Amino acid sequence: MKLWDKGIEVNREIERFTVGRDREMDMYLASFDVLGTIAHVRMLESIGLLAADELTVLEAELRNIFRQTEEGDFHIEPGVEDVHSQVELLLTRRLGEAGKKVHSGRSRNDQVLTDVKLYLRHEIEEMTEGVRRLFDKLLEQSERYKDVLMPGYTHLQAAMPSSFGLWLGAYAESLTDDMHLMRAAWQVVNQNPLGSAAGYGSSFPINRTMTTRLLGFDDLNYNVAYAQMARGKTEKTVAFAMASVAASLARFSMDACLYMCQNFGFISLPDELTTGSSIMPHKKNPDVFELIRAKCNKIQALPNDITLLMNNLPSGYFRDMQILKEMLFPAFGELKDCLAMLAYMVGSLNINRNILDDRRYRYLFSVEALNRLVLEGVPFRDAYRRIGMEINSGSFEPVQMVTHTHEGSIGNLCNDRIRSKMQKIMEGFDFERVNETLRRLTNS
Repeated sequence: MKLWDKGIEVNREIERFTVGRDREMDMYLASFDVLGTIAHVRMLESIGLLAADELTVLEAELRNIFRQTEEGDFHIEPGVEDVHSQVELLLTRRLGEAGKKVHSGRSRNDQVLTDVKLYLRHEIEEMTEGVRRLFDKLLEQSERYKDVLMPGYTHLQAAMPSSFGLWLGAYAESLTDDMHLMRAAWQVVNQNPLGSAAGYGSSFPINRTMTTRLLGFDDLNYNVAYAQMARGKTEKTVAFAMASVAASLARFSMDACLYMCQNFGFISLPDELTTGSSIMPHKKNPDVFELIRAKCNKIQALPNDITLLMNNLPSGYFRDMQILKEMLFPAFGELKDCLAMLAYMVGSLNINRNILDDRRYRYLFSVEALNRLVLEGVPFRDAYRRIGMEINSGSFEPVQMVTHTHEGSIGNLCNDRIRSKMQKIMEGFDFERVNETLRRLTNS
């Protein structure tokens, strides 16, 4: 079945090529297609395009199909082009004439747009929950190890004292900035395109405000031509937010790989969280961190991939956009998996508490010695030269004491303020309202 079928049989190779992976990708959208259709048929009944008794049977059957999608019993049959065709086929097969009326006032274009936006909202919520769990674990470990010093580096040269609390807390705060971007993506996504049809509206007196309310959107994409133009732009906005999260994860994973290396020896993992070598019995490889780094680097390429796909397309719909689903949808699962795995690994880290006993790190405290001279009244430039000369002559002996007290420093991590910052960002997502709206729509 094809929604555009006019009785002409399409060449099988053309059909194979044009359908591509759409059936596979559309399974991500199945439950959301049903939700959009429930809202749409309610609107159609309100403007007289469906009778009240038709709405009753359609809603009941759509709720049945929705339960199938939730329970894994929904499938796109061979010969059916996409999820939209499958839902309409099931309705027509089970209800007859009423099932044939559900497409009035919409196009497959705005149907896809609506499905995708509902799906993206769902994925943003799940990614946000994953980020929050990792954030909590990072801050927990930051507090646990806030007094354990470690070397800080610039240019990969030992530079100044840091602490494990400072290192772990830095990545927690990095995630707050990532969530600012995710919040912006949520605002772009949470606008209703339904009713834009093929990008030029409908001559039916449809009520787009009603479907906006029923589906829990914050607002409309008002201009019907822009609603279609948002395809690709919306996906790219979400991909930028994902890439930002992925960058934080990849960078932490790179740190972890370095710090587990014997040349550093800052951290280790329980043996059961590492892998080995087929010929070297001593190896304990940080494969999880390496795979997170690789997967997240791949995710960081998504915005550019989407840009290259959409670049220089004029306004209106083009089949190029079908490929957006193949690019983006599988990436959600990968990023959520990386978030969960990294939270688990962070919680399992073993910290070397005696790193700075090694003489190679004695110059880390040169700035502390310089600052003590300045506090005693020695001009900064003179103090700098004096400490530099001691280092060059080999006479410098460090005092391994750090007295940083300002906001965000080793002695004052401000983790409570970082937590408050994240909480404020999270309050900007209205997940509970949206989910309650959708529950009412399905009576579930």
